[in-house]
Amino acid sequence: MTGTPITQLDLSGFTPLDEFAWQDGNGIVLSLHYFDIPPDLPAPLESVPQLQAALARHTAAAGAGLFDCAVEPVDGVPAVRQLVKLTHPQGHGQVFIASCTVPRATCSTVLKLQAPERGMTGFREAIIMDRLGPAEFFRPSPYAPDLTGGLPAHRADEPQYDAEFPQHPLTLARQLMHRLLPTVRLDPRFKAEPAFA
Repeated sequence: MTGTPITQLDLSGFTPLDEFAWQDGNGIVLSLHYFDIPPDLPAPLESVPQLQAALARHTAAAGAGLFDCAVEPVDGVPAVRQLVKLTHPQGHGQVFIASCTVPRATCSTVLKLQAPERGMTGFREAIIMDRLGPAEFFRPSPYAPDLTGGLPAHRADEPQYDAEFPQHPLTLARQLMHRLLPTVRLDPRFKAEPAFA
């Protein structure tokens, strides 16, 4: 199989960048990936807390921060959905990466959204920190409470604040992922592959 096993996806609002990448009016880039090698997920999908903790540690070791991770089906196949933040490569603000990995025993497919901060950055964090105070604002990693390193976990990343910041890249990426995943359809040959163990 080449290209992508994702055969259907609602691309409303996106314009093509190339065969497997699109961009919307907010600058969010959607891309589809296929890897013809066994997935490198650090734990079985059935061991959700172990998987979440290992992914959080891996993300922190890369200097980023995992703050949302769940195992849920995509077109009936178990998948790993993640939300990660990393420092913008140009050193100004952050980039939010929403991804969904659909693993099989010997291959996987990934849907990824990249949502960079633009213009004034950090205002969501500043407003929530001012409201809660630093002691309430920062919190341990939700998946590995003893974790150090990477970008810190804090309350401003929580979905309860999305309505206050409807144009923030995190809000947009989270909403887009929830809109897109139910529209995904997978190639029957991919679905028939042995399950990831």
